[in-house]
Amino acid sequence: MNFKDRVTLTVENHVADVRLARAEKMNAIDPAMFDALVEAIDHLGRRTDVRAAVLSGEGRGFCAGLDMASMAGGELPFQLGPRSHGPANVVQQVAWGWRALPFPVIAAVHGVALGGGFQIMSGADIRLGHPQARFAIREGWWGLVPDMAGIALWRTLARDDVLRELTYTAREFDGVEAQALGFLTRTSDTPLEDALALAAEIAGRNPDAVRGAKRLFNLAADGDAAAILQAESDEQLRLLGSPNQMEAVMANLQKRAPRFTD
Repeated sequence: MNFKDRVTLTVENHVADVRLARAEKMNAIDPAMFDALVEAIDHLGRRTDVRAAVLSGEGRGFCAGLDMASMAGGELPFQLGPRSHGPANVVQQVAWGWRALPFPVIAAVHGVALGGGFQIMSGADIRLGHPQARFAIREGWWGLVPDMAGIALWRTLARDDVLRELTYTAREFDGVEAQALGFLTRTSDTPLEDALALAAEIAGRNPDAVRGAKRLFNLAADGDAAAILQAESDEQLRLLGSPNQMEAVMANLQKRAPRFTD
């Protein structure tokens, strides 16, 4: 599938391969890219056959951030006030939406992930990046603050003082430092290849359990202990004895690949 010539999406063996497809502009985000990302996320949210997704960028980088030339008129392409997607506005949805999808999303990052691109990457459950890739919370360079859900996403990834320093200075850092600070799950010389392999591994697990685990981890960022403990019990009670859970047990006992249903 192709969304506004900005995002492509293919699904194979329950894994969605989602790619920013504006390579000639380092996948910089213009109004069409905002629309395409929202449409792709909405489309994925409606599918029942996807168990994991990989998010990457075509060409020389993941995403160079906002295409400032497309904003040169001084008018924002979208309203920031209205909440159009649950708690998020349309600008925030292009990053927050990956977190809100019911299945795991793995970002594969090479080249650059700057500003808005860094925030989009941060919406993924797992982030693999090339050690020489360049990262930055870039908004301060333009006299702005991060407003594409970065603040809400980063609080579970890095220390508060680290976030403040990187935001106040807008300095760049490489993949090695990004991993040390908590933004990358791990570095990889072949992030897309490794991300697709990881997604295939996740897609081979009980999809009901994986989705339940994602709901629990999302709740852990916001819920109190009582809510989290109750949610653990609720998720487990839904899984125990369910067809996919029993299939996981039988496949392990019979030493065969499981056959899950979505």
